[in-house]
Amino acid sequence: MPQAPDIDLAQAEPEFSRNLALLGIGLSVFMGTMDISIVVIALPTLMHDLKASLATIEWVVVSYALVITSLMLGVGRLGDMFGKKRVYLLGILVFGAGSALCGLATSAWSLIVFRGVQATGAVMMQALGMGIITEIFPAEQRGRVMGIMGTAVSLGLAVGHPLGGLLVGTVGWRAIFFVNLPVCLLSWYMVSRYVPGDNNGSGRERFDSLGALILFLALICYALGMTLGQHHGFGSGLSPLLFGGAILGVALFLWVEARSKEPMMPLGLFKDPQFGLGLLMGWISFLILGGVFILPIYLQTAEGYSPQQAGFLMLVVPVSMGMVSPLAGWCADRYGARVVSLGGLMLLVGGCLTLSGITLHIPVFEYVMRVLPLGLGLGLFQAPNNSSIMGRAPRNRLGVSSGLVSLSRTLGNTSGVPLMGAVFSLYFLAAAPGADQANLMGAPPQAMVAGVAGAFRLAAWLGTSSIAVALAAWWLERRQEGETLEE
Repeated sequence: MPQAPDIDLAQAEPEFSRNLALLGIGLSVFMGTMDISIVVIALPTLMHDLKASLATIEWVVVSYALVITSLMLGVGRLGDMFGKKRVYLLGILVFGAGSALCGLATSAWSLIVFRGVQATGAVMMQALGMGIITEIFPAEQRGRVMGIMGTAVSLGLAVGHPLGGLLVGTVGWRAIFFVNLPVCLLSWYMVSRYVPGDNNGSGRERFDSLGALILFLALICYALGMTLGQHHGFGSGLSPLLFGGAILGVALFLWVEARSKEPMMPLGLFKDPQFGLGLLMGWISFLILGGVFILPIYLQTAEGYSPQQAGFLMLVVPVSMGMVSPLAGWCADRYGARVVSLGGLMLLVGGCLTLSGITLHIPVFEYVMRVLPLGLGLGLFQAPNNSSIMGRAPRNRLGVSSGLVSLSRTLGNTSGVPLMGAVFSLYFLAAAPGADQANLMGAPPQAMVAGVAGAFRLAAWLGTSSIAVALAAWWLERRQEGETLEE
């Protein structure tokens, strides 16, 4: 059967249809992101109702993260092979089925398994969403739509905790899964109706099963090592062996990919240095974001806020990210992605510096003003940076490229939480030698402040390194533009 000729989907579809397609994709991205945070608030209730220990019930969260991290690139490759729209629609159905099964679970272990099913659907959506909108929108609108996608992610993070608390407190924990079903139906209809068919997706290419298996095992080792290391220490137990397995797996994966005729991740993508530098900056930004998880601990133990008050204060970062992301995308389309993303990184570093100077008993307004630059900076940075990465991706590799962008985010967050937690602990113990970290409510408040300040000092240095990378990418871009004009 002859392959259909390539058409420019950005020109073939009317503006109205493209915007409805974006809305459908945004709904499913919002839903998948929300399910990362909505479950956390229900963990104590799940322990009681399912008669499970904390060590067991944690895997309701861990299994979701492990599946998403380990399958991201493989799903991106399948989207390039069989059609991004087709795989995306399947992802919505799998996510909906997994949500229904989670809501019907009768034991902790069945819930953990069903969360894995749910995550399999979520990874199909996360890995391919940016690839689809890159293909259907013209280049001059790419920043705007990336900003809208950033808003969908931010709103999902922001809504998860309060909505989860409301549903668990009024209807019961099963409702946090059943609430996904109507959103799944609406998203599936809009994507199936308004997203055009793919240019590619003939299915003639061979899937790199060996490379996919090696990368899957390497990422599982890495994510599991990070998870276990947070609880048992990174220098003891299985963590060192898992990290060693991850390093060996990545090396073996690169060796296999360099020799494969049809690799899962074409290494030629990284011949464009700006593509790789953009991914590196995205990874660093989510390393920094990992430090945000310390703030609710500080707010409750050092400042004495209730969980509900701390939850509302934690909305500052995701809400500000969501508000500024569309503006950042519009500015990137008009003034250039590099300028806007560099400004976002500078604002992000400023936020880290203000938090590194935090003191005890600060007023609410002062806390908001100290943390606000984090959300504004990340919002200004993410959409232009993602737009720049996807703009440099080959059209037949948009699925893998979209998966790489999402993988940089998940790996950054997976690494950032334990990294910032470890630095927090070092400064905490230095300020209060012999303090019991298992009983933070009885710890000296000043030690908590020292831990937060130390963690965000490291975050400021990480942000500064990302600024250096951004400047290098900007210099390369200007140099390439000059060489093109000379030709």
